[in-house]
Amino acid sequence: MGVPHDQTSERGALPIGAPVDTVPAQRPGPIRLAGRHVDIVPFDLATHGPALFAASHGPEKEAIWAYLPNGPYADYDAFAAYYDPASRRDDPLMFAIIDKASGVAVGHATYLRIDPANRTIEVGHILYTPALMRTPAGTEAMYLMAGHVFQTLGYRRYEWKCNALNAPSRRAAERYGFRFEGLFRHHMIVKGRNRDTAWFSILSEEWPQIAVAMEAWLAPENFDGEGRQHVSLSVLNARELAVEGRTLRRADLSDLTEVETLQRAAYARNRILLGVEPVPLLWDYAQVFREREVWVLDGAEGLAGVAILQPRAGDLLADSLAACPRAQGFGHGNLLLAAAEARARALGRPAVRLYTGEPLSANIQWYRRKGYAIERVEQLPDRRLVHMAKVLG
Repeated sequence: MGVPHDQTSERGALPIGAPVDTVPAQRPGPIRLAGRHVDIVPFDLATHGPALFAASHGPEKEAIWAYLPNGPYADYDAFAAYYDPASRRDDPLMFAIIDKASGVAVGHATYLRIDPANRTIEVGHILYTPALMRTPAGTEAMYLMAGHVFQTLGYRRYEWKCNALNAPSRRAAERYGFRFEGLFRHHMIVKGRNRDTAWFSILSEEWPQIAVAMEAWLAPENFDGEGRQHVSLSVLNARELAVEGRTLRRADLSDLTEVETLQRAAYARNRILLGVEPVPLLWDYAQVFREREVWVLDGAEGLAGVAILQPRAGDLLADSLAACPRAQGFGHGNLLLAAAEARARALGRPAVRLYTGEPLSANIQWYRRKGYAIERVEQLPDRRLVHMAKVLG
């Protein structure tokens, strides 16, 4: 059964008052996070300061420092006077962002307001020089820091806060998958001016699907020879998929048990016809959430449908389209297939591919009526899979 709306902050979220693991998260330390474009390393003034000062104090210095609580600086000595003690603190814990090609510091960011007991942590004091702004390297830096927080240190909440007037920072937060939570009015006085603060967060149950989106965006095949993106991160990180007057939402790990339950119910009769376990019932669903897009259709009594999709280089694979058996007769199967095709179009994929067991002749005929053609039959040790495809107009 689904969780009533009045017990959650949002459909799919952990119920308010639900018991949670009370083991504290680890405190972040002076580690190195290696990426393809950048490395995240402990900030050292002697090593990183001169290059970072030079890159952040050119013609664009006023815009670069506008919303930071410090800077710009009259000279390097003033810069060093601030950054020397800042680099020695453990909260905020400062890291330099190093361009891998040049080995030069092109920005910095910190973990701050570190609360291992409640497993909450913030990313902030983010300085991007022009060489890092609006580049895959800038996105990769935030991906590396978020991944470390959730996957290694075990935090359950990752925060982003910025001046409410800082439109680029607010757009960046939402692009990275943070959710806007509201404004703290008259929150701070910064550089002699009032600051209302916009709050954003990512929760640990949301991170796997956000990571799927960020990895897809950062993949080399998402860029052309001139470095232009094929699909934006905002599209890859979409939380809703509207189709035929209904809306599917991006699932998170709080949906995992209900997704797995629906999948088992939906594929149960296929087991009899196939004589083997259906492919979707062989999956580790925690891994599915970390590797594929998971979309769900909410119904009056829980999930009415699940679409598990894999965007690939030249197509979108509809790995599983499963409607709740209790909700038959409402056209949910048609809706899930239409949703897969809508998602393929949004991602710029020219075709949708899927597969089904050879004995499931009714499924094969239904897909044919929807415009899918058989491409091949794959012989596996225990079954034969019929692979079908539809080129989208």
